[in-house]
Amino acid sequence: MTTTMDQAPGPAAGPVAPGGKPPVARRRTTGGAVRHTARTRTLVLVGLALFTLYSLAPVWWLLVAATKGQRDLYTTNGLWFSEFHLRDNLRDLFTYQDGIFLRWMGNTLFYGFAGTIGMTVICVACGYGLAMYEFRGRSVLMGCIIGSFLIPGALLTIPSFLLYTDLRMVDTPWAIIVPGFFNAFSVYLAKVYAEGAIPPELLEAARIDGAGEYRIFFQIGARLMSTGAATIFLLGFVGAWNNFFGPLVYLRSSEKWTVMLGLYSWLKVKVDSSVDLTGLVVVGSIVSLVPMVILMLSMQRYWRSGVTLGSLK
Repeated sequence: MTTTMDQAPGPAAGPVAPGGKPPVARRRTTGGAVRHTARTRTLVLVGLALFTLYSLAPVWWLLVAATKGQRDLYTTNGLWFSEFHLRDNLRDLFTYQDGIFLRWMGNTLFYGFAGTIGMTVICVACGYGLAMYEFRGRSVLMGCIIGSFLIPGALLTIPSFLLYTDLRMVDTPWAIIVPGFFNAFSVYLAKVYAEGAIPPELLEAARIDGAGEYRIFFQIGARLMSTGAATIFLLGFVGAWNNFFGPLVYLRSSEKWTVMLGLYSWLKVKVDSSVDLTGLVVVGSIVSLVPMVILMLSMQRYWRSGVTLGSLK
């Protein structure tokens, strides 16, 4: 008869003494990770601070310079205020050459809104069609649209100028408005947005109910793409507002110039003659920013949503 004696379970192994190697290794590893994270965070914050300073320094100089007189622009510290002449500068800006600056602002607003509204409608419709319909050659067409991103706009300047000359569009608003109707990037953005915002089942249900394709687009597709359309409009208007090369090539009469081209002509006067209009150019640059700031603030919600959805897609 074999007797088996059960051994009582020993006490569980306790933690290693504070002087043991494993805890020290853990402490060292944790401490190193914390120091590495803190160092990375510090570098990121310093980089962001430098980038912010780099981005805001020109704007700060512009704001300060707009409050100075013509002489103070060259004799005082460029990054700090001197005698306050903003009111006089604005009066001179709006009365110089019979208030032509206001005419340039009106022209720029007209060109920008007319071209951007047309571009938004056309690009949203094209993007909707590319996203919602299956047809032969769709991939080839999309490849051509993406490939057109690689073509510099300046490369088409001479052919466009010759074409507009034959159509008698040079020195007319149409030479600025019509080219803004077509934007390959906006078509691509509309397609990506339509694929993520419009469920195909909803369109099929509308077709079963007897709705036509035009009705489906305007009452369903366009409404679901409203946020993307707002983003396309905002980006297109910013591009149209900052357009300088097009008006420089196609417009000859100063009454039809945009504000960018007009301010450039004032700055060029200093080179061609002894008249110095730098103060008017500085104040005009500040005033020209006001419509863009208002537009960006009013459409900020749509712009953020549209860009976020496009990036996720």
